[in-house]
Amino acid sequence: MAKRKRKNRTHVAPTEEEMNKIPKSFVMRSGIVGQSVTKLVHDVRRIMEPNTASHLKERRTNRLKDFVSVAGQLGVTNFMIFSRTEKNVNLRICRVPRGPTLTFRVAEYALAKDCLALQRNPKSSDAEYHKSPLLVLNNFKQEGKEFKVMTAMLQNMFPAIEIQTMQLSQARRVLLFNYNEETKMIDVRHYSIGVKATGVSKSIKRVINTDVPDLGNFEDIADYVLKEAIISESDVEDGPESTVTLAQNFPGRNNRKNEQRAVKLHELGPRLTLELIKVENGLCSGEVLYHRYVKKTKQEIKEHEAKRQRTLREKAERKRQQEENVQRKQQEKEEHRIRTGGAPKKGSDDESDDNEDNQENTHEADEEEMEENELSFGDEDEEEGEEEESEDED
Repeated sequence: MAKRKRKNRTHVAPTEEEMNKIPKSFVMRSGIVGQSVTKLVHDVRRIMEPNTASHLKERRTNRLKDFVSVAGQLGVTNFMIFSRTEKNVNLRICRVPRGPTLTFRVAEYALAKDCLALQRNPKSSDAEYHKSPLLVLNNFKQEGKEFKVMTAMLQNMFPAIEIQTMQLSQARRVLLFNYNEETKMIDVRHYSIGVKATGVSKSIKRVINTDVPDLGNFEDIADYVLKEAIISESDVEDGPESTVTLAQNFPGRNNRKNEQRAVKLHELGPRLTLELIKVENGLCSGEVLYHRYVKKTKQEIKEHEAKRQRTLREKAERKRQQEENVQRKQQEKEEHRIRTGGAPKKGSDDESDDNEDNQENTHEADEEEMEENELSFGDEDEEEGEEEESEDED
């Protein structure tokens, strides 16, 4: 009886330290956005796989602080929040937990299904989404601090590439951010990476890439080979600038090491055209580092910063008083228990007074946090709508 051949496991699971270094993201929608933007959110989650919550559920009662509170436990480092106003669709990209925050206006977008519908032979596979895409930033070396912040934010959303240890089979997708100097817009494109044989016609490629070609309509093999020997679109693409020598085996038929192949990109979608509106120092709040439409003088910036610092000091003082009140109530309750020689009854007057004070203090703290983070996941983002109206007036 023949012995069963055992397969050696070649995949090495990443360690906990390596997993902690991998950036993770939440892609979500805020408020009522409609079916089209909801599908766009799912397409963007598909781009960010596998290091994102693909089946994240937002509820109308959720607030930004709810997601921030669980982000640390799950190792989430970035938020991508889509919202919609009467005039525009907006995208916030946030660094958790302290910012900064980039606010974009989505000028145009196309869903993944629309991009695939335009192709004659669309190609997509779930195996391509097992690894993060390669990030390409084109034409981002511009003057201005907003480009430095934007470049650092986008780079930190994806795992760093280690050339020495990276396997060629992991390079299955590429995400392109291209800055257009004329329109001052950012074009976002998502492609899958494929390779094909070079220096041969379509007929020969079909023989190489398939098991048995269909020769039923030909009397001689030469007729099949010479049928498409003239220059075609695929032959033109096999130029020296797109031809590479494979350093390792690549997924696909006959893509072996040290063989020459032409790299071909297949668009997966979605497409987005973004316009950077604002850069904030905090998480959806804080000092405005850059605004495309609102320009403030140094005096106005100084006054705004003084007001913000005063608000932070008042908040810290109220929080300190709240903690002192809680400690004082607990101490008085403990002294009362010692005097009476036992634990106070449930529902006693002292305990009810403590609960009322704690509820008032907690309510004040919640109101302060809501003032600081007004982003709601149950209602439309009124703040963003007011901002867009002021932009149009300018």
